[in-house]
Parts: sequence; structure tokens; C-alpha cells
Amino acid sequence: FTGENGDVICTVILLGVSTVIVLSYDRGGSGLKMFEIMLKVMVGVIVLSFFGVVVAMGLEGALPWGEVVAGFVPDISLLWSVPDSYTAALADSGSNQSYWEAEILNSQRGRMVTAAATAVGINMTFLLPYSLLKRKWDRDFRGLAVFDLSVGLFFPFVLATSCVVIAAATQFHGQPDSRLLGEGDATAVPKVVQGKFEGHLQKLMDSQGVTATLKSMSADEKREHIAGMPIADRRLAAMLIDYDSGALALSLEKLTGKGVAQTVFGIGVLGMAVSTIIILMLINGFTICEMLGKPSEGTLHRIGSVLPGLTGGIGALLLWKTSAKFYVVQPTSIFGMMLLPIAYLTFFLMMNNRALLGENMPRGGKRVAINLAMGVALGAATIGAGWSIWTKAGATGVGLVVIFLGLAGVVHFVRGSRSGGGHVSDSMGAVDTESGEE
Repeated sequence: FTGENGDVICTVILLGVSTVIVLSYDRGGSGLKMFEIMLKVMVGVIVLSFFGVVVAMGLEGALPWGEVVAGFVPDISLLWSVPDSYTAALADSGSNQSYWEAEILNSQRGRMVTAAATAVGINMTFLLPYSLLKRKWDRDFRGLAVFDLSVGLFFPFVLATSCVVIAAATQFHGQPDSRLLGEGDATAVPKVVQGKFEGHLQKLMDSQGVTATLKSMSADEKREHIAGMPIADRRLAAMLIDYDSGALALSLEKLTGKGVAQTVFGIGVLGMAVSTIIILMLINGFTICEMLGKPSEGTLHRIGSVLPGLTGGIGALLLWKTSAKFYVVQPTSIFGMMLLPIAYLTFFLMMNNRALLGENMPRGGKRVAINLAMGVALGAATIGAGWSIWTKAGATGVGLVVIFLGLAGVVHFVRGSRSGGGHVSDSMGAVDTESGEE
């Protein structure tokens, strides 16, 4: 939708569809199942499309398969070293080499930490136990649960992510848009890409103490000033651009052509956006119920689920168009990173709590293996969260984390002194009772 009311129409439609699904969550029904199938089809389209792109590139001999296979092994050295793809450009940057090295390292560190946090994000960590309880999947369903997670989540995630990364890397990594460097029609460069390119150059100018700003210049003055900057700096600025979904859809053109590529990618992105909105709304409903000690169903759960849809819709129309979105995105990402190690620590303690698990607690070599795996995950999540909080929010962020943990501890002990346990524990007990387990 375009025009003055396009954003309003899109927001209302997304809110309406998501609300209908959330309100139908407790009721079930064929309508809900049909829409779930639609979402799966929409996301499946983009998965299959990028898989086709990778196959097409492979048949054309455009993929270095050795590097692709090696890419599945995490390279921790990228936390402190610059990849070889930037070596030549950095060597030509002269006195600005240290600046660009720092920019590249900050960029790739942020991506690595974010990828590690979102690969098994707090959303799935929070929602998975509730979905198992909702389905009444006790230990008798453990094999089905593992199969469901593997076939329905892990393998599609690995396939989709791998294909997207391979296609995007082939299209963009280490390959600056020649139009930004004065080769070709510069007017055909999308405004968003041009803005990011100029943003990197402006940061370089600021680091050099240059008082002029590109934004204050006319179009001709800006072109003249950028053309006068060293080609090595311009090339590195173009190489560091973060391309959005629209630019990423260009990698599908090798398979489908421009019009179909934009449509197919748009359908996939819409499906993932709608599913994410629904998940976050459901999680908020569960959280409200847990805070008030009520069953995670019924009217209270529906009200709690609809609230973030309303606030998100209002924010999309009033706040996200302005610079205010920065003050929402940054704290939200930090808060999500902080919750992940807390969740992992909770699971670690639960798996070693005999009072909670009784005879079901792992023993012997199995317990050692589980603790080692969970310890590695906990350590990685904690380091990633700590690094993210310190680099993005500094001492203020650390102080807020301490306050949050303190409040969480107070609430935990206050609730524990008033009741024998929360609703989740009661639900787990009910599920075990149904299967004859205590």
C-alpha cells in the first residue's frame, strides 16, 4: 500500500490478523490451522527460493564450495581479526587503516553476537515450555518433541539461514556497489544505500576532525566532496553497507528475474513478520498470567496477548518513523541479550535439581555430557550478553542489569514466601500426573 494512509492500512491489517489468531489460540479450530498452514507456505517460499538460488549459483560454478563448507565451522578469530576479503582495501587506505579496521571489527562482532543470541533466542526459549504444556506433551512424548524440534525448527533454520547467507555473501560481501564509486549510473542507487554510504564517510570525516557535514551540502557539493575523497576510503565505506531486505531480494534475480524476486521475497518476509508478531503477543499473555499467578489461558491471557499488538501498532504509526525508534531498538536488544543467559542458567539449575526432577534427573555420563553442553551455552550467552551490554550501554547498562536482577530476586523470594510455587510448576505436575509420573 502506498500513499498517505498506506502505513495505517498495513498496520491495521497486521494488527487485525494477528489479533484474530491470538484470540483463537485457546479455541483452536480449522480456521487457525489453515492460517498456520498459510504462514508455513509463505516462509517456505523464501526458503525454497534461496535454496534454488544457491543451486543455480552452484551449477554456474559461481560458488567456492571449499569456503562454503569451511564457513560452517565458527571462526572465533573474527572477534579480533579482520577477514582476508578486506585486506587489499585496507592496505590502500593509508593513514586511515586503523580507523577502518576498528569499524570492520565492531561491525562483525555485533553480527556474531547478535546471531548467537537470536539463533536460539529468548522468544523460543520462553515459548517452547508453554507450547509443550499446552499440548500436554510429557516424557512419553519426548521422542516426538525432539523430532518436532529437529524437523520443524533446526533443519529448516539451518537450511534457510545457510542459503540466505551464501546468496547474500556472493552478492554483497567484499563487493562494493560500483555505482557508489563513480562507475555507472549513480542516480539508480537506492536512497537508503546512498544514505548508509554517506553515513560511513561522515563518520570518517568526524574522526578526522573535519567540521563539514555531508547533510548540509547541496547535491552537487556533496558529489564533489565525495569524489575528492580517496578511492580506498570510498571503497571501504561501500563495502561496509548493511543491505536491507529489498537489496537482499536482488540475489533472487539470478533465478526468477526482478519482478518475481521482489514478490517472492516480500511474501516470505511478510510471513516471518506476522509469525513473529503472533509469538511475541502470545508470550506477553503468558507473562501477564504468570505475574498474576493465573492459568495461562482464558480472558486474562487474551487481554495480555492483545496489549503488545496495540502498543506496537501505535508505535509503528507514531514513533518508529522518527529518531525515537533508536531509543526503543537499542534497549530492547540489550534486554533480550540479558534474558538469554538468565534463561540458560535457570535451565542449568533445574536440570541439576533433585527436588524438582526426582528420579528423572540425569545421572552418570549423561548428566556430565548435558552439564558440559549447557555450561558451554551458558558461558557463550553470558559473554555475549556482557559484551553487548557494555559496548552499547556502558556503565549505565551494567547498573540497569544489576537493578533488574535485584528486583527479580526480591519478587522471587516474596512470591515464594506467599505460595508454594508458580503456575508453571503446577502445570508440570499436572502433566506428569496424567502420565502416571510423580
